[in-house]
Amino acid sequence: MKKIDSVAAFRALRSGLNGQSVGFVPTMGALHIGHASLIDESVRCSDVTVLSIYINPTQFDNANDLAKYPETLAEDLELAEKLGVDYVFMPTYQQMYPDNFSYQVEETKLSHQLCGAHREGHFTGVLTVVMKLLNIVKPDRAYFGEKDYQQFELIKGMVEALFVDVEIVGCPTVRENDGLAFSSRNLNLNVNERKLAPKLHAALVSGLSDEEVTLELNQLGFVVDYIETISGRRFAAAQLGKVRLIDNVLRGEHEQ
Repeated sequence: MKKIDSVAAFRALRSGLNGQSVGFVPTMGALHIGHASLIDESVRCSDVTVLSIYINPTQFDNANDLAKYPETLAEDLELAEKLGVDYVFMPTYQQMYPDNFSYQVEETKLSHQLCGAHREGHFTGVLTVVMKLLNIVKPDRAYFGEKDYQQFELIKGMVEALFVDVEIVGCPTVRENDGLAFSSRNLNLNVNERKLAPKLHAALVSGLSDEEVTLELNQLGFVVDYIETISGRRFAAAQLGKVRLIDNVLRGEHEQ
């Protein structure tokens, strides 16, 4: 496994991979089993797998959230090599934003709903960095987890709208045994919050209405941003202590 920290170096390497299929898994590090499932899928389907590790500041609407985002680089690199990653791209802000974020990719509809309604500018930062990464890596396929389903839909829509020659592959949410969706931010939950966190998924798959789920979660100690069902999928975001949890489920599939 090779580590690359400059755009120029990666582009030079990429030009030598012609004829080989390239899979790409973009991450902000703090890798967990959910990321591992994306990497496994890329390794299975591609000749070459590229992993990026870059904590993207432009997608954080809260400076404190950025400051406490977990960094586990040594463990991340060890896991990546174990899983069969060929190249790890680890750029700096200066490498990714030579324009200092003057040029941005913005979507005007879906990005202003759900998480977008509560995190101003978040998806503009996400779409901009993903577009940059896709243009640098030039993968045949890029893999994203469906836990961030709104993000997945926005990235897929961006690629289609702007004629980017890449297949965006969504992979199912990976969960703990108690139902909590794996997330890098779970590392910031204290012991009591971690015990309570699975109640979010349990409420989502119940037969309760969105309004009833909101009431139940608030009574349990969550601070709910939204519970909303769109096109048969129920989306949720709720604060637990200092950690913002998101999740989504298809309605009717698991309801009790």
